[in-house]
Formats: sequence, structure tokens, C-alpha cells
Amino acid sequence: THYLFIVVVAVTSTLLTINAGDYIFYTDWAWTSFVIFSISQSLMLVVGACYYLTFTGVPGTATYYALIMTVYTWVAKGAWFALGYPYDFIVTPVWLPSAMLLDLAYWATKKNKHSLILFGGVMCGMSLPLFNMVNLITVADPLETAFKYPRPTLAPYMTPIEPAVGKFYNSPVALGAGAGAVLSVTMAALGCKLNT
Repeated sequence: THYLFIVVVAVTSTLLTINAGDYIFYTDWAWTSFVIFSISQSLMLVVGACYYLTFTGVPGTATYYALIMTVYTWVAKGAWFALGYPYDFIVTPVWLPSAMLLDLAYWATKKNKHSLILFGGVMCGMSLPLFNMVNLITVADPLETAFKYPRPTLAPYMTPIEPAVGKFYNSPVALGAGAGAVLSVTMAALGCKLNT
């Protein structure tokens, strides 16, 4: 049952990510979407990773879990080639460094579950938006690509339009990190609780 749960969470994370990775298309809402999806990514990573980590009790399994999510997503997003998107536009949110911080919190506090929840949750929630933004900076210009490769299934209200920079949030990374840091602690606690 434990291993089945791990697989289910990893697959669900992947499905969520295929959608969340699309925020680079929602050009007018890009920063708003970045904040919302950063939070969802953080929560999805932290609940599965903490569950897996406290289940095995071996520091390093959170990073292994993030690696599973990453590989699943790469495979799933390989289908985007069929739609003609360029390779540098297929981006996977960066979970590995944030998962390493979870492992580090668990290992450094001698497998203290409460420290994992508090320190690990905060570090994971704060770091993921930052790492993910660095990840996105390496991608082809979203607005240009959205016009160049229009999605056949794109709903009319998602049609790319000129972005209004700063219209919603001045700092999407800071907002995502702040909200993620608070909410990830709760999800880390849930991940640990599922083992008891």
C-alpha cells in the first residue's frame, strides 16, 4: 500500500505539472499563474517527499522522489514534440534542489520529524519559486513562442495577448515563496502524518 501511494502521488504530480508547465503560455496572466502554480508545485512535492522520506527513514529519498517526478514529466512532455514545440521550450519545474533541502533538514537534525516539517517545509516552499524562475529564464521568450507555435487546443480566453507587466504582482517569486513557505509546512506535516 505504501509503495502504491508513492506511485500514485508521483503520477499525480506529473499530471499537475503538465498543466502547471503551461503557465508560460498564459502570457497576460503569466506572473499570476507562476505564483499559483509555484505554490501547487511546492505542496505536491513536499507531501509526497515527506511521506516517502519518513516511510523509508533514509535521507536522500526525497531527492529520489523528486527525480521520479522529473523523469515522469520529461517523458510526458516528450509528446509536445508532436505539436512542433522547440526543445528549449519544454521546461520541467526544478524540484531536485528543493527536495535536497528537505533531505538536508532531515539528515542535519538526526531524523527529527518535527524539524523536517518546520525547517524542511519552509525551505522547500521558499526555494521552489526561486529555482523555478531561474529555470524559466533559460527558456525561449514565452510571448514570441506562444505566437509562433499557437496551440490547436487553446481556449479563446487563453489566446496570447500582450502582457501587462506588474499588473497583478510586482514580485511573483517573492509572493510564491512567501505563500509556499507557510503552506508547505502544513503539507509536510500531512506527508509525515500519513505514515502514522
